[in-house]
Amino acid sequence: MSAIRHIAVIDIGKTNAKVALVDLATLSEVALRRMANAPVRQAPYPHHDVEALWAFILDSLAVLNREQRIDAISITTHGATGVLVDDSGELVLPVLDYEFDGPDELAEGYDAIRPPFAETGTPRLPLGLNLGAQFFWQQQSFPTEFARAAAMLMYPQYWALRLTGVAANEVTSLGCHTDLWNPWTADFSALVDRMGWRDLMAPVRPARDRLGPILPELAQRTGLDPQTPVLCGLHDSNASLLPHLLSDAPPFSVVSTGTWVVSMAVAGTAVALDPARDTLVNVNALGNPVPSARFMGGREFSLLTEGSAQNWNDSDVTAVLARKTMLLPSIQQGSGPFPYQTAAWRKGEAIPPGQRFAAISFYLALMTATCLDLIGSDGPTTVEGPFARNQLFTRMLAASTGRPVIASEAATGTSIGAALLASDQRAVHGKGQTQEPPADPALAEYARAWRAAVKAIG
Repeated sequence: MSAIRHIAVIDIGKTNAKVALVDLATLSEVALRRMANAPVRQAPYPHHDVEALWAFILDSLAVLNREQRIDAISITTHGATGVLVDDSGELVLPVLDYEFDGPDELAEGYDAIRPPFAETGTPRLPLGLNLGAQFFWQQQSFPTEFARAAAMLMYPQYWALRLTGVAANEVTSLGCHTDLWNPWTADFSALVDRMGWRDLMAPVRPARDRLGPILPELAQRTGLDPQTPVLCGLHDSNASLLPHLLSDAPPFSVVSTGTWVVSMAVAGTAVALDPARDTLVNVNALGNPVPSARFMGGREFSLLTEGSAQNWNDSDVTAVLARKTMLLPSIQQGSGPFPYQTAAWRKGEAIPPGQRFAAISFYLALMTATCLDLIGSDGPTTVEGPFARNQLFTRMLAASTGRPVIASEAATGTSIGAALLASDQRAVHGKGQTQEPPADPALAEYARAWRAAVKAIG
Protein backbone atom coordinates (compact mmCIF):
# COMPACT_ATOMS: atom_id res chain seq x y z
CA MET A 1 0.00 0.00 0.00
CA SER A 2 1.00 3.62 -0.47
CA ALA A 3 1.68 5.98 2.44
CA ILE A 4 -1.13 6.12 5.00
CA ARG A 5 -3.01 9.40 4.84
CA HIS A 6 -6.78 8.84 5.01
CA ILE A 7 -8.05 6.98 8.08
CA ALA A 8 -11.60 5.72 8.49
CA VAL A 9 -12.48 6.06 12.17
CA ILE A 10 -15.31 3.91 13.47
CA ASP A 11 -16.69 5.85 16.45
CA ILE A 12 -19.44 4.07 18.40
CA GLY A 13 -20.91 6.51 20.92
CA LYS A 14 -23.73 5.80 23.33
CA THR A 15 -26.15 8.06 21.46
CA ASN A 16 -24.76 8.06 17.92
CA ALA A 17 -22.49 5.88 15.83
CA LYS A 18 -20.21 7.56 13.30
CA VAL A 19 -17.66 6.72 10.66
CA ALA A 20 -15.37 9.68 9.98
CA LEU A 21 -12.72 9.98 7.30
CA VAL A 22 -9.70 11.83 8.72
CA ASP A 23 -6.94 13.36 6.58
CA LEU A 24 -3.70 12.94 8.51
CA ALA A 25 -2.00 15.63 6.43
CA THR A 26 -4.33 18.30 7.80
CA LEU A 27 -5.68 16.45 10.86
CA SER A 28 -9.20 17.26 9.77
CA GLU A 29 -12.36 15.33 9.06
CA VAL A 30 -13.14 15.33 5.36
CA ALA A 31 -16.28 13.17 5.50
CA LEU A 32 -18.65 11.91 8.16
CA ARG A 33 -21.53 9.41 8.25
CA ARG A 34 -23.71 8.93 11.30
CA MET A 35 -26.64 6.92 12.64
CA ALA A 36 -28.63 6.94 15.86
CA ASN A 37 -27.54 4.26 18.31
CA ALA A 38 -30.38 3.06 20.52
CA PRO A 39 -30.38 -0.16 22.56
CA VAL A 40 -32.70 -3.03 21.74
CA ARG A 41 -35.11 -3.40 24.66
CA GLN A 42 -35.85 -7.07 24.25
CA ALA A 43 -35.03 -10.33 26.02
CA PRO A 44 -32.84 -11.41 27.59
CA TYR A 45 -31.97 -7.81 28.60
CA PRO A 46 -31.48 -4.41 26.91
CA HIS A 47 -28.55 -4.75 24.55
CA HIS A 48 -26.70 -3.08 21.70
CA ASP A 49 -27.90 -3.76 18.16
CA VAL A 50 -24.52 -4.88 16.92
CA GLU A 51 -25.85 -6.22 13.63
CA ALA A 52 -27.42 -2.88 12.71
CA LEU A 53 -24.17 -1.17 13.67
CA TRP A 54 -22.16 -3.69 11.64
CA ALA A 55 -24.25 -3.04 8.53
CA PHE A 56 -23.82 0.71 9.04
CA ILE A 57 -20.05 0.34 9.45
CA LEU A 58 -19.62 -1.72 6.29
CA ASP A 59 -21.91 0.50 4.23
CA SER A 60 -20.07 3.59 5.46
CA LEU A 61 -16.66 2.13 4.64
CA ALA A 62 -17.86 1.30 1.13
CA VAL A 63 -19.32 4.77 0.51
CA LEU A 64 -16.35 6.65 1.94
CA ASN A 65 -13.87 4.50 0.05
CA ARG A 66 -15.59 5.32 -3.24
CA GLU A 67 -15.15 9.01 -2.47
CA GLN A 68 -11.57 8.76 -1.18
CA ARG A 69 -9.34 5.71 -0.85
CA ILE A 70 -9.22 4.51 2.78
CA ASP A 71 -5.65 3.71 3.84
CA ALA A 72 -6.34 2.33 7.34
CA ILE A 73 -9.14 1.81 9.87
CA SER A 74 -9.14 2.88 13.51
CA ILE A 75 -11.81 2.26 16.14
CA THR A 76 -13.05 4.10 19.21
CA THR A 77 -16.12 3.42 21.36
CA HIS A 78 -17.80 4.38 24.61
CA GLY A 79 -16.69 2.58 27.75
CA ALA A 80 -18.47 0.34 30.28
CA THR A 81 -19.07 -2.22 27.56
CA GLY A 82 -17.59 -5.66 27.10
CA VAL A 83 -18.25 -8.61 24.84
CA LEU A 84 -18.20 -12.37 25.36
CA VAL A 85 -17.44 -14.46 22.27
CA ASP A 86 -17.01 -18.16 21.58
CA ASP A 87 -14.23 -19.92 19.68
CA SER A 88 -15.63 -18.78 16.35
CA GLY A 89 -15.95 -15.14 17.43
CA GLU A 90 -19.74 -15.28 17.77
CA LEU A 91 -21.55 -13.70 20.71
CA VAL A 92 -22.45 -16.05 23.53
CA LEU A 93 -24.65 -13.35 25.08
CA PRO A 94 -25.96 -10.02 23.73
CA VAL A 95 -23.77 -6.96 24.39
CA LEU A 96 -25.35 -5.53 27.54
CA ASP A 97 -26.47 -1.88 27.66
CA TYR A 98 -24.74 -0.31 30.67
CA GLU A 99 -27.89 1.64 31.57
CA PHE A 100 -29.68 -1.63 32.37
CA ASP A 101 -30.23 -2.04 36.12
CA GLY A 102 -29.96 -5.83 36.17
CA PRO A 103 -26.46 -5.87 37.69
CA ASP A 104 -27.85 -3.98 40.70
CA GLU A 105 -29.79 -7.14 41.61
CA LEU A 106 -26.49 -8.76 42.60
CA ALA A 107 -24.88 -5.65 44.06
CA GLU A 108 -24.32 -7.15 47.52
CA GLY A 109 -22.50 -10.17 46.14
CA TYR A 110 -20.46 -8.08 43.75
CA ASP A 111 -19.48 -5.54 46.41
CA ALA A 112 -18.07 -8.40 48.47
CA ILE A 113 -15.53 -9.33 45.78
CA ARG A 114 -14.70 -6.12 43.90
CA PRO A 115 -11.28 -4.52 44.55
CA PRO A 116 -10.96 -1.28 46.53
CA PHE A 117 -10.68 2.12 44.87
CA ALA A 118 -7.02 2.32 45.91
CA GLU A 119 -6.22 -0.68 43.72
CA THR A 120 -8.16 0.13 40.56
CA GLY A 121 -9.06 3.83 40.66
CA THR A 122 -12.61 2.67 39.94
CA PRO A 123 -15.50 4.14 41.95
CA ARG A 124 -18.52 1.95 42.67
CA LEU A 125 -21.11 2.98 40.13
CA PRO A 126 -24.76 2.00 39.64
CA LEU A 127 -26.37 -0.02 36.84
CA GLY A 128 -23.76 -1.59 34.57
CA LEU A 129 -21.30 1.29 34.69
CA ASN A 130 -18.70 -0.99 36.29
CA LEU A 131 -17.98 -3.54 33.57
CA GLY A 132 -16.89 -6.07 36.17
CA ALA A 133 -20.41 -5.93 37.61
CA GLN A 134 -21.83 -6.69 34.16
CA PHE A 135 -19.66 -9.75 33.68
CA PHE A 136 -20.43 -10.90 37.26
CA TRP A 137 -24.18 -10.57 36.66
CA GLN A 138 -24.00 -12.35 33.30
CA GLN A 139 -22.00 -15.24 34.77
CA GLN A 140 -24.45 -15.65 37.66
CA SER A 141 -27.59 -15.17 35.58
CA PHE A 142 -26.62 -17.09 32.43
CA PRO A 143 -24.08 -19.70 33.56
CA THR A 144 -24.58 -22.02 30.58
CA GLU A 145 -24.02 -19.29 28.01
CA PHE A 146 -21.14 -17.75 29.97
CA ALA A 147 -19.41 -21.13 30.11
CA ARG A 148 -19.24 -21.11 26.30
CA ALA A 149 -17.15 -17.91 26.28
CA ALA A 150 -13.68 -18.30 24.82
CA ALA A 151 -12.71 -14.62 25.12
CA MET A 152 -13.64 -11.44 26.94
CA LEU A 153 -13.16 -8.34 24.79
CA MET A 154 -13.50 -4.63 25.33
CA TYR A 155 -15.93 -2.96 22.93
CA PRO A 156 -13.45 -1.36 20.46
CA GLN A 157 -11.63 -4.65 20.11
CA TYR A 158 -14.87 -6.52 19.42
CA TRP A 159 -15.22 -4.50 16.24
CA ALA A 160 -11.55 -5.07 15.48
CA LEU A 161 -12.17 -8.81 15.82
CA ARG A 162 -15.04 -8.64 13.33
CA LEU A 163 -12.85 -6.72 10.90
CA THR A 164 -9.70 -8.83 11.19
CA GLY A 165 -10.44 -12.10 13.00
CA VAL A 166 -7.81 -11.17 15.63
CA ALA A 167 -8.81 -11.05 19.32
CA ALA A 168 -7.16 -8.41 21.52
CA ASN A 169 -7.74 -6.08 24.46
CA GLU A 170 -6.36 -2.61 25.22
CA VAL A 171 -5.66 -0.57 28.35
CA THR A 172 -7.78 2.58 27.82
CA SER A 173 -10.99 0.53 27.81
CA LEU A 174 -9.77 -1.92 30.45
CA GLY A 175 -8.92 1.05 32.69
CA CYS A 176 -12.23 2.88 32.23
CA HIS A 177 -14.04 2.36 35.60
CA THR A 178 -14.24 -1.38 34.99
CA ASP A 179 -12.83 -2.83 38.25
CA LEU A 180 -10.81 -5.09 35.93
CA TRP A 181 -7.48 -3.20 35.70
CA ASN A 182 -4.84 -2.00 38.14
CA PRO A 183 -3.40 1.21 36.61
CA TRP A 184 -0.50 1.25 39.07
CA THR A 185 0.83 -2.22 38.10
CA ALA A 186 -0.42 -2.19 34.48
CA ASP A 187 -2.02 -5.59 35.00
CA PHE A 188 -5.42 -7.11 35.60
CA SER A 189 -6.95 -6.50 39.02
CA ALA A 190 -7.48 -9.06 41.77
CA LEU A 191 -11.11 -9.37 40.63
CA VAL A 192 -10.06 -10.98 37.35
CA ASP A 193 -8.11 -13.69 39.14
CA ARG A 194 -10.72 -14.07 41.88
CA MET A 195 -13.38 -14.82 39.26
CA GLY A 196 -11.12 -17.01 37.11
CA TRP A 197 -11.37 -14.65 34.13
CA ARG A 198 -7.68 -14.11 33.35
CA ASP A 199 -7.53 -16.96 30.82
CA LEU A 200 -10.59 -15.52 29.08
CA MET A 201 -9.07 -12.08 28.64
CA ALA A 202 -7.78 -11.61 25.10
CA PRO A 203 -4.11 -10.50 24.90
CA VAL A 204 -3.51 -6.85 25.77
CA ARG A 205 -2.11 -4.93 22.80
CA PRO A 206 -1.13 -1.24 22.40
CA ALA A 207 -3.86 0.96 20.93
CA ARG A 208 -1.79 1.69 17.83
CA ASP A 209 -0.95 -1.97 17.04
CA ARG A 210 -2.02 -3.14 13.61
CA LEU A 211 -4.01 -6.26 14.37
CA GLY A 212 -4.05 -7.26 10.74
CA PRO A 213 -5.60 -6.48 7.39
CA ILE A 214 -9.35 -6.63 6.93
CA LEU A 215 -10.79 -10.05 6.22
CA PRO A 216 -10.96 -10.95 2.50
CA GLU A 217 -14.75 -11.11 2.41
CA LEU A 218 -14.96 -7.60 3.90
CA ALA A 219 -12.53 -6.24 1.32
CA GLN A 220 -14.76 -7.69 -1.38
CA ARG A 221 -17.93 -6.25 0.16
CA THR A 222 -16.56 -2.74 0.80
CA GLY A 223 -14.15 -2.33 -2.10
CA LEU A 224 -11.23 -1.60 0.27
CA ASP A 225 -7.76 -2.81 -0.53
CA PRO A 226 -7.40 -6.34 0.97
CA GLN A 227 -4.26 -5.15 2.80
CA THR A 228 -6.02 -2.25 4.56
CA PRO A 229 -4.68 -2.37 8.15
CA VAL A 230 -6.97 -2.24 11.20
CA LEU A 231 -5.63 -0.67 14.39
CA CYS A 232 -6.37 -2.09 17.82
CA GLY A 233 -8.36 1.03 18.85
CA LEU A 234 -9.17 2.79 22.12
CA HIS A 235 -11.77 4.28 24.48
CA ASP A 236 -13.40 7.46 23.14
CA SER A 237 -12.47 9.92 25.89
CA ASN A 238 -8.88 8.79 25.65
CA ALA A 239 -9.02 9.28 21.90
CA SER A 240 -9.89 12.91 22.59
CA LEU A 241 -6.97 13.16 25.00
CA LEU A 242 -4.33 11.58 22.76
CA PRO A 243 -3.59 14.53 20.41
CA HIS A 244 -2.90 16.71 23.44
CA LEU A 245 -0.65 14.12 25.08
CA LEU A 246 1.41 14.16 21.90
CA SER A 247 1.67 17.92 21.44
CA ASP A 248 0.59 20.07 24.42
CA ALA A 249 2.90 21.31 27.16
CA PRO A 250 1.64 20.25 30.60
CA PRO A 251 -0.13 21.09 32.75
CA PHE A 252 -3.40 21.04 30.82
CA SER A 253 -6.83 19.46 30.89
CA VAL A 254 -9.12 18.02 28.25
CA VAL A 255 -12.91 17.90 28.48
CA SER A 256 -14.42 15.32 26.14
CA THR A 257 -18.11 16.00 25.56
CA GLY A 258 -20.75 13.64 24.23
CA THR A 259 -23.35 11.65 26.14
CA TRP A 260 -20.83 11.89 28.98
CA VAL A 261 -18.69 14.92 29.81
CA VAL A 262 -15.33 13.48 30.86
CA SER A 263 -12.68 15.79 32.34
CA MET A 264 -9.06 14.62 32.38
CA ALA A 265 -6.13 16.39 34.07
CA VAL A 266 -2.54 16.00 32.91
CA ALA A 267 0.23 17.04 35.32
CA GLY A 268 -2.17 19.01 37.48
CA THR A 269 -2.18 19.52 41.25
CA ALA A 270 -1.99 16.30 43.26
CA VAL A 271 -5.33 15.74 44.97
CA ALA A 272 -7.04 12.85 46.74
CA LEU A 273 -9.76 11.61 44.41
CA ASP A 274 -13.20 11.12 45.93
CA PRO A 275 -14.89 8.01 44.48
CA ALA A 276 -18.23 9.11 45.96
CA ARG A 277 -18.22 12.04 43.52
CA ASP A 278 -17.53 10.03 40.34
CA THR A 279 -13.84 10.76 40.15
CA LEU A 280 -11.69 7.95 38.81
CA VAL A 281 -8.37 7.00 37.30
CA ASN A 282 -8.45 6.52 33.55
CA VAL A 283 -5.53 4.99 31.68
CA ASN A 284 -4.37 6.94 28.64
CA ALA A 285 -3.24 5.56 25.30
CA LEU A 286 0.39 5.69 26.45
CA GLY A 287 -0.51 3.45 29.40
CA ASN A 288 -0.31 6.12 32.11
CA PRO A 289 -2.90 6.85 34.85
CA VAL A 290 -4.93 10.05 34.37
CA PRO A 291 -7.11 11.62 37.14
CA SER A 292 -10.59 12.03 35.67
CA ALA A 293 -14.13 13.03 36.59
CA ARG A 294 -17.39 12.89 34.70
CA PHE A 295 -21.09 13.52 34.57
CA MET A 296 -23.76 12.72 32.02
CA GLY A 297 -23.79 16.23 30.58
CA GLY A 298 -24.76 15.43 27.01
CA ARG A 299 -27.74 13.41 28.19
CA GLU A 300 -28.71 16.23 30.55
CA PHE A 301 -28.46 18.78 27.74
CA SER A 302 -30.76 16.67 25.54
CA LEU A 303 -33.32 16.26 28.31
CA LEU A 304 -33.28 19.94 29.21
CA THR A 305 -33.53 21.30 25.66
CA GLU A 306 -35.79 18.71 24.05
CA GLY A 307 -38.38 20.47 21.92
CA SER A 308 -37.21 23.95 22.88
CA ALA A 309 -35.39 26.65 20.94
CA GLN A 310 -31.65 27.01 21.42
CA ASN A 311 -31.37 30.63 20.30
CA TRP A 312 -30.13 33.35 22.63
CA ASN A 313 -28.86 36.92 22.53
CA ASP A 314 -26.82 39.20 24.76
CA SER A 315 -29.89 40.52 26.56
CA ASP A 316 -30.79 36.95 27.57
CA VAL A 317 -27.35 36.50 29.09
CA THR A 318 -27.53 39.84 30.88
CA ALA A 319 -30.91 38.95 32.37
CA VAL A 320 -29.76 35.53 33.60
CA LEU A 321 -26.64 36.99 35.21
CA ALA A 322 -28.54 39.87 36.82
CA ARG A 323 -31.38 37.73 38.20
CA LYS A 324 -29.12 34.80 39.09
CA THR A 325 -31.42 32.45 37.24
CA MET A 326 -29.74 29.11 37.75
CA LEU A 327 -30.20 25.37 37.58
CA LEU A 328 -28.77 23.37 40.48
CA PRO A 329 -27.64 19.72 40.17
CA SER A 330 -28.36 17.04 39.22
CA ILE A 331 -30.61 16.12 36.32
CA GLN A 332 -29.12 12.63 36.02
CA GLN A 333 -29.01 10.83 39.36
CA GLY A 334 -26.46 8.28 40.52
CA SER A 335 -23.35 9.66 38.83
CA GLY A 336 -21.40 12.88 38.53
CA PRO A 337 -20.03 15.15 41.27
CA PHE A 338 -23.45 15.51 42.95
CA PRO A 339 -24.91 12.03 42.44
CA TYR A 340 -27.73 12.26 44.96
CA GLN A 341 -28.78 15.90 44.78
CA THR A 342 -32.11 16.62 43.14
CA ALA A 343 -32.15 19.22 40.37
CA ALA A 344 -33.89 22.51 41.12
CA TRP A 345 -34.32 25.85 39.38
CA ARG A 346 -33.61 29.10 41.21
CA LYS A 347 -35.65 32.02 39.82
CA GLY A 348 -36.33 29.93 36.75
CA GLU A 349 -40.12 29.91 36.58
CA ALA A 350 -41.51 30.57 33.10
CA ILE A 351 -38.35 32.17 31.83
CA PRO A 352 -38.06 32.97 28.12
CA PRO A 353 -36.41 30.29 25.93
CA GLY A 354 -33.22 32.28 25.33
CA GLN A 355 -32.66 32.84 29.04
CA ARG A 356 -33.41 29.20 29.78
CA PHE A 357 -30.82 28.08 27.24
CA ALA A 358 -28.23 30.42 28.74
CA ALA A 359 -28.90 29.10 32.26
CA ILE A 360 -28.64 25.49 31.04
CA SER A 361 -25.32 26.23 29.32
CA PHE A 362 -24.01 27.86 32.49
CA TYR A 363 -25.14 24.86 34.57
CA LEU A 364 -23.23 22.46 32.32
CA ALA A 365 -20.13 24.66 32.46
CA LEU A 366 -20.24 24.88 36.24
CA MET A 367 -20.70 21.12 36.57
CA THR A 368 -17.64 20.73 34.34
CA ALA A 369 -15.67 23.26 36.41
CA THR A 370 -16.56 21.26 39.54
CA CYS A 371 -15.21 18.11 37.89
CA LEU A 372 -12.00 19.91 36.96
CA ASP A 373 -11.57 21.13 40.54
CA LEU A 374 -12.04 17.61 41.90
CA ILE A 375 -9.13 16.25 39.82
CA GLY A 376 -6.65 19.09 40.46
CA SER A 377 -6.76 20.54 36.96
CA ASP A 378 -4.27 23.25 36.05
CA GLY A 379 -3.33 25.14 32.90
CA PRO A 380 -5.56 25.62 29.83
CA THR A 381 -8.60 23.45 29.23
CA THR A 382 -9.44 22.13 25.76
CA VAL A 383 -13.08 21.24 25.12
CA GLU A 384 -13.65 18.51 22.54
CA GLY A 385 -16.96 17.53 20.97
CA PRO A 386 -20.37 19.26 20.77
CA PHE A 387 -19.98 21.57 23.79
CA ALA A 388 -16.99 23.22 22.12
CA ARG A 389 -19.47 24.95 19.81
CA ASN A 390 -21.49 26.43 22.70
CA GLN A 391 -20.01 29.88 23.36
CA LEU A 392 -21.96 30.29 26.59
CA PHE A 393 -20.48 27.05 27.91
CA THR A 394 -16.89 27.99 27.08
CA ARG A 395 -17.28 31.54 28.44
CA MET A 396 -18.64 30.35 31.77
CA LEU A 397 -16.06 27.57 31.99
CA ALA A 398 -13.26 30.10 31.53
CA ALA A 399 -14.83 32.47 34.06
CA SER A 400 -15.44 29.80 36.70
CA THR A 401 -11.98 28.18 36.43
CA GLY A 402 -10.03 31.40 35.90
CA ARG A 403 -8.03 29.66 33.14
CA PRO A 404 -8.09 29.76 29.33
CA VAL A 405 -10.49 27.48 27.50
CA ILE A 406 -9.77 26.26 23.97
CA ALA A 407 -12.75 25.22 21.86
CA SER A 408 -11.63 22.43 19.56
CA GLU A 409 -12.53 22.88 15.90
CA ALA A 410 -12.96 19.16 15.23
CA ALA A 411 -16.59 18.16 14.66
CA THR A 412 -15.94 14.83 16.36
CA GLY A 413 -13.26 15.23 19.00
CA THR A 414 -12.57 11.51 19.23
CA SER A 415 -11.89 10.92 15.55
CA ILE A 416 -8.63 12.90 15.33
CA GLY A 417 -7.09 11.04 18.25
CA ALA A 418 -8.19 7.67 16.94
CA ALA A 419 -6.75 8.50 13.51
CA LEU A 420 -3.43 9.51 15.07
CA LEU A 421 -2.91 5.88 16.08
CA ALA A 422 -1.97 5.30 12.44
CA SER A 423 0.62 8.07 12.38
CA ASP A 424 3.80 9.24 14.05
CA GLN A 425 2.52 12.80 13.74
CA ARG A 426 2.91 14.84 16.89
CA ALA A 427 1.74 18.34 15.89
CA VAL A 428 -1.94 19.13 16.17
CA HIS A 429 -3.36 21.62 13.69
CA GLY A 430 -6.39 23.87 13.97
CA LYS A 431 -6.85 23.62 17.71
CA GLY A 432 -9.54 26.26 17.82
CA GLN A 433 -10.40 29.57 19.40
CA THR A 434 -9.09 30.37 22.88
CA GLN A 435 -11.47 31.90 25.38
CA GLU A 436 -9.57 33.80 28.07
CA PRO A 437 -11.29 34.32 31.43
CA PRO A 438 -13.80 37.12 30.70
CA ALA A 439 -13.21 40.55 32.15
CA ASP A 440 -16.94 40.88 32.96
CA PRO A 441 -17.14 40.26 36.74
CA ALA A 442 -20.81 39.23 36.43
CA LEU A 443 -19.84 35.79 35.09
CA ALA A 444 -17.46 35.06 37.97
CA GLU A 445 -20.02 36.36 40.46
CA TYR A 446 -22.66 34.04 38.96
CA ALA A 447 -20.25 31.12 39.37
CA ARG A 448 -19.66 32.02 43.03
CA ALA A 449 -23.42 32.29 43.63
CA TRP A 450 -24.03 28.89 41.98
CA ARG A 451 -21.40 27.22 44.12
CA ALA A 452 -22.80 28.80 47.27
CA ALA A 453 -26.31 27.65 46.38
CA VAL A 454 -25.10 24.10 45.73
CA LYS A 455 -23.21 24.06 49.03
CA ALA A 456 -26.25 25.38 50.90
CA ILE A 457 -28.43 22.45 49.82
CA GLY A 458 -25.80 19.97 50.98
